Amino acid sequence: MRTLLFLSLGLSIAAAQEIHKGDYSKHRMPQTAEEYMKQLHNTDRNSWQKPHEVVMALGLQPGSTVADIGAGTGYFALRFAPQVGAQGKVLAIDIEPKMLESVAKHAAEMKLSNVETILAAEDDPRLRAASVDLVFICDVIHHIEKRPAYYQLLTRALKPGGRVAIVDFHKRPLPVGPSPEHKIAREETIQELESAGFRLAEEHDFLPHQYFLVFKVK
Repeated sequence: MRTLLFLSLGLSIAAAQEIHKGDYSKHRMPQTAEEYMKQLHNTDRNSWQKPHEVVMALGLQPGSTVADIGAGTGYFALRFAPQVGAQGKVLAIDIEPKMLESVAKHAAEMKLSNVETILAAEDDPRLRAASVDLVFICDVIHHIEKRPAYYQLLTRALKPGGRVAIVDFHKRPLPVGPSPEHKIAREETIQELESAGFRLAEEHDFLPHQYFLVFKVK
């Protein structure tokens, strides 16, 4: 995984720098992790990310365990927590400690006791075998360098019947997200997941700038 700036800040920083502005030549890039975190909570994102609709489409069940890879400051993780309930768990996974500190802080403020943070490696989400019902990856896969190997780790982490949901930008010019050459096309994502032993189980088309794919192990 690589970012255009601050390589050491990792996956979620890259996602933060991309989710709001597609043409960086016209806008000042954030210079610190704190600025990136402010961008992640920018409410302008809600209009096109449609977080409530995304969460509802996943049909999460009470007691489920959800792994949010590249969780950033918890944009989705904190929304998943009420859906899985007190008996469920949300694993907010990131490679940047400051992001995870923000998730933990917001979870405490919201009295969400079922959110756990995991400091991952760039090539390993550090999930236990057969521990997760849903892996959720939003605006992140185009930062993963060795995706086939990474997808194998996700297969290992899933419980029987578990799912992988991927939301990412369409590979075309858009008012948000990275330039087209940095995106992974929908068709390529499907092909890679199928090669890793998954099958496309569901697809949602209500997001204006992103594809939304749900996979299960074959």
